[in-house]
Amino acid sequence: MKAPSQEPSEGSSKSRTASLLLGAGSALGLMAAAVGLLMPSLSSKPAPSESIVAMVNGDAILRGEYERLLASFEQDSKNPMTDEIRTHILDRMIEEELLVQRALDLGLAQVDRRVRANLTSSLIDSVVSTAEDQDPDQDELRDFHRDQADFFTRPGRLRVAQILFRIDADQDEVSVYHRIEAAQAALKEGKSFSEVNREYGDSQISPVPDVLLPALKLREYVGPTALQTVLSLRPSEVSQPVRSGSGLSLFKLQEATPSVLPAFEDIEPQVRREWVRRAGDQALREYLDQLRDDGDVRIF
Repeated sequence: MKAPSQEPSEGSSKSRTASLLLGAGSALGLMAAAVGLLMPSLSSKPAPSESIVAMVNGDAILRGEYERLLASFEQDSKNPMTDEIRTHILDRMIEEELLVQRALDLGLAQVDRRVRANLTSSLIDSVVSTAEDQDPDQDELRDFHRDQADFFTRPGRLRVAQILFRIDADQDEVSVYHRIEAAQAALKEGKSFSEVNREYGDSQISPVPDVLLPALKLREYVGPTALQTVLSLRPSEVSQPVRSGSGLSLFKLQEATPSVLPAFEDIEPQVRREWVRRAGDQALREYLDQLRDDGDVRIF
């Protein structure tokens, strides 16, 4: 008895091919065609006839897009490329173009929030990517690093100790201030900050770590008002009482490291990424301003 053949049936093979064709056809997507309709300024010159594979109601299907889709299908499919498949893919592109045109005729770009969001996102990506393709030279990057020194400067770090004097809702604040005065007197007598904390301070739910922290990270522990107080201290100096949500605190600046601007050579990839990002932002801003200038915008 012959063993059943392991070869796929002709029907299942055609089904898989059809699925791949459907997926390949949709890969171009509604957005690419719609963006093409919305961006005449980027393609103001008519395409030469040899670069066009079909015309649909006066709109061209470009040979380059068709060939990219063929290449994508050929890469994803295990079936050999045939004239039948090429024709099928072109038919799918024509049908997609017809659907896009009809969708725009029906005003879906105006009334469907998802379509509008996808259109704007695709157009923004197109404008930004064009600018990001620029390749700045070393002199441009060095000038950018120098001119944007504040951006590339690594902030200094602070190591801070805190004594918390908790104030409960039903507590007399006078007694808390007496404890603070006693703690300050003990510090003047030469007792260590940690010793005074153990003797006079209250337990803290989230104590400040005994490590160097950037100012923004320290703010998460002590709050914005206390951070400003700490930033005004000199190393080893103790603050006056600072009020917070849970009570009053004394802060001591244990250690501080200055801000540093890294050398260009040490952060060149970061400088390049930021240059490219800002070039994209600038290109988009200019494009939007041009659209607004060229358009008829009325505000009521």
